[in-house]
Amino acid sequence: MPQMNIDATTLATITERLGREPRGLRAVAARDAAGEPAVIRVASVVDGRPFPTLFWLIDPVLNYRIDRAEAGGLIADLQARVDAEPGLAAAMAGDHRRHIALREQHLAPAERELLEARGQWAALAERGIGGIADFRRIRCLHTWYAAHLVEPNTIGGLLDAHWAAQAA
Repeated sequence: MPQMNIDATTLATITERLGREPRGLRAVAARDAAGEPAVIRVASVVDGRPFPTLFWLIDPVLNYRIDRAEAGGLIADLQARVDAEPGLAAAMAGDHRRHIALREQHLAPAERELLEARGQWAALAERGIGGIADFRRIRCLHTWYAAHLVEPNTIGGLLDAHWAAQAA
């Protein structure tokens, strides 16, 4: 499927931010305050294979902030909170289910047919944000935050709260 409504300037920015030509690019899903692409939406089938990461964070400032947070152990801290608070775990599971439904909305009929014919549909139907199969695990803040910028989610909200507490 071709890229949808992405002008040459935007495509150049996306390419620069990724450091390579984008594969499976479908749309700009979120923009930063200056109007530059912050999150891209990617096809669920790339090069004939399932690609469960629907949203890709390309904002360099946010990527750096998240890199620093992950390096500082924030994933482990947030995971401990999720493990200790059943409400957070339930909210995360709901986030994954909503994300799966959103991914399916963007899936072209031919892509679904291909995945079903190859027995690969479960790679998308059973995996949530960032392709996560275990809905109790965080794994990567970048994928959570990319999805959060499109549709707010639990982990993105916790990351926002973490940054707000740091700024206070």
